[in-house]
Amino acid sequence: MTDYTAPLDDMRFLLREIAGLPEIATLPGYEEASDDLAEAILTEAGRLCREELAPLNRKGDIEGSVFENGVVRTPEGFKEAYRHYVEGGWNGLPFDPDYGGQGLPWALAIPVQEMLNAANMSFALCPLLNIGAVELLQTHGSEEQKATYLPKMISGEWSGTMNLTEPQAGSDVGAVKTRAEKQEDGTYRIVGQKIYITYGEHDFTENIVHMVLARLPGAPEGTKGISLFLVPKYLPKEDGSPGERNDLRCASIEHKLGIKASPTCVMAYGDDGGAIGYLIGEENGGMACMFTMMNNARLAVGVQGIAIAERAYQQALAFARERVQGRSLDGRTKNAKIIAHPDVRRTLMTMRAYTEAARALAYHTAAALDRALRHPEESERSRQQQDVVDLLIPVVKAWCTDIGCEVASLGVQVHGGMGFIEETGAAQHYRDARILPIYEGTNGIQAMDLIGRKICRLEGKPLKAFLAEVQKTLNELEDATSEDLVAINEALSEAGEALEEATTWLLEAWDGDAEEAAAGATPYLKLLGTVAGGWLLARGALAASEALDREEGDAAFLAAKIKTARFYAENILPFAAAHAAAARGSASVLALEEERL
Repeated sequence: MTDYTAPLDDMRFLLREIAGLPEIATLPGYEEASDDLAEAILTEAGRLCREELAPLNRKGDIEGSVFENGVVRTPEGFKEAYRHYVEGGWNGLPFDPDYGGQGLPWALAIPVQEMLNAANMSFALCPLLNIGAVELLQTHGSEEQKATYLPKMISGEWSGTMNLTEPQAGSDVGAVKTRAEKQEDGTYRIVGQKIYITYGEHDFTENIVHMVLARLPGAPEGTKGISLFLVPKYLPKEDGSPGERNDLRCASIEHKLGIKASPTCVMAYGDDGGAIGYLIGEENGGMACMFTMMNNARLAVGVQGIAIAERAYQQALAFARERVQGRSLDGRTKNAKIIAHPDVRRTLMTMRAYTEAARALAYHTAAALDRALRHPEESERSRQQQDVVDLLIPVVKAWCTDIGCEVASLGVQVHGGMGFIEETGAAQHYRDARILPIYEGTNGIQAMDLIGRKICRLEGKPLKAFLAEVQKTLNELEDATSEDLVAINEALSEAGEALEEATTWLLEAWDGDAEEAAAGATPYLKLLGTVAGGWLLARGALAASEALDREEGDAAFLAAKIKTARFYAENILPFAAAHAAAARGSASVLALEEERL
């Protein structure tokens, strides 16, 4: 398996030109996010991932986590790597300094998450879920809960999990049967079973804090009757150290297609009378609280798609530069490296362009999240930036994870037959990527969330605001004279028109026949993702062109940004029209009777 090197040049460029990190550093509470600090964080995170985590990736895939006598052992080297991760303070980057966090922007934390997942996704899943649990508790926990748990979870000494899924209730969270009964002392007794719990049991930390959805007696049906409970593996003593073992256990771990070093657990609560849990928020208000963690996780899972795409691209590129196969079409080289063949070049450029577009989208969304949290003007926080976050979170989760799978598959293709052989490592990236469109809400659910809650319910206003931003970029491109920028302008303009027309159809269809509109939800999400990626690459190309005109920066890197944006415009943006047509032609999806399927 090829070594991993973080794409720091692209990360720096996007943080500056797309995320606007210098401007974010002027927001209240983010003043510490200077260029020097950002550079130090990116450089050191890149070193950690390259030298310590990436070398464990293949080893973890071969060994996997092991479950024996109720105990989970992670692969050799993982526990030590996690200790180094905690000692470096990486877990606390975006969190409240009052509880030991560093209070830095999400726009800076997201590139670090990308590096961790590109280096070793199985390892990074433990911090990913813990970060979501911290965000949940920081937002909805009581002062006592925050004081007890946040310092340990932010430092990474303790880890957190998300417990939603049950055997009979997958994506239908409202069907959960785990029970909770209130006790005289104000605690609750939790009884039930949860499945697919990432790092529900492991050997990294001295305590594990489970965020568990359960139903109280007499609670309303569906999601309106779900409450959220904090259920620790060990009940903390008065001094904060782990005390008595709670009534919960790992019953087994799953045997999976990929991410084999990440223990995916079946968790049993209440074998001996009930696990002690503490209510978070209000009774029957658990879903509102859990959405905080779910949205955080959806952004993070989208970043996983980018990460696995980057890793697969780096490996395919290295292989293509070494593999000798056939002669070049110009006849000059009898034994050509396959990177000389046009179709291989197309494949590599497709991998590169998709990955850079997805990265730009995730960083743009993270920056909007920072502004929604910290901008001094309330109208800017709620009606501008939060609308961007709400609109794009399902796109980041779904479109970027689809890209992760596609790019990993293309990576196998570049390797040819060797890609199908496990020893090369290309197959692992493909296997690891496949879970991403499934967990944290399948991509079909993300598409339904996008068209239902984020567009149609709001009469299309967030999408119209997005199109207005695309138009601003098109206006800037109108004055461009270079062949590259002219081509980008033409393709982006056509793609934007396709999105606008599809949105008009969607709003009308939703009011007339919601089922027909829903049948086109997935191609509509792909349409929005494709246009968003092209728009942000176009912005990057403009910024790169201006820097070249000023003779600033690395000329070769900036020229490559422009060429990649043009490739995307001419080879990927045309699919926008096809996605728009598929979204509008969704009536045929339901035309065939169920029994004929």
